[in-house]
Amino acid sequence: MKTAVLFILAFILFALSANSAPSPVLDAFGKNLQAGVEYYVNPADTYNGGLIRAAVGNFTCPAGVSQVGKDEYVGDPLTFTPVNPKKGVIRLSTDVNIKFSGSTICHESNVWKFKYDKNIKQYAVMLGGVEGNPGPETLDNWFKIEKTLFGYKFVFCPSVCSTCKVMCKDLGIVSGFNGMQRLAVSKDPLSVNFYKNV
Repeated sequence: MKTAVLFILAFILFALSANSAPSPVLDAFGKNLQAGVEYYVNPADTYNGGLIRAAVGNFTCPAGVSQVGKDEYVGDPLTFTPVNPKKGVIRLSTDVNIKFSGSTICHESNVWKFKYDKNIKQYAVMLGGVEGNPGPETLDNWFKIEKTLFGYKFVFCPSVCSTCKVMCKDLGIVSGFNGMQRLAVSKDPLSVNFYKNV
């Protein structure tokens, strides 16, 4: 009898641990968000356009992440790389690198990076990050995707370094240089949906 009870308990623990992986992030059509596949990121509301790479000051460089104001423009395509590159599905609350596809507009990578921007006097998403190599040296290059009521939001709250002190902040749209709409720390997170580039 004791053996049967132990077997049942072991089976239940195994089943619970097998289902403990965070839920997958879904695209706008209910499909799992895939690593390395291009997606457009558009706001859950239909009033504004997608996310693009854009200059953040008087000059072309450095570049940051902005939102276009026209609802007919889907933005620039992005790819997502999970902290474990062998995983093919992007999951909630899991560290990911985010990178614009295509050529760069500056002499830096298209990988997102969390950095203080003196133009808007707060932390914002810039370009020039490092893809992969999780640890203290790349802490600013890891983001998470969390669920919202109407879609998803981006959060800076990396867990790639267990001994590092990190701030956890939602990302939303704030006004920047010349009225540019910047992706930066905000108490009003930007709710988005993902559309596969076909």
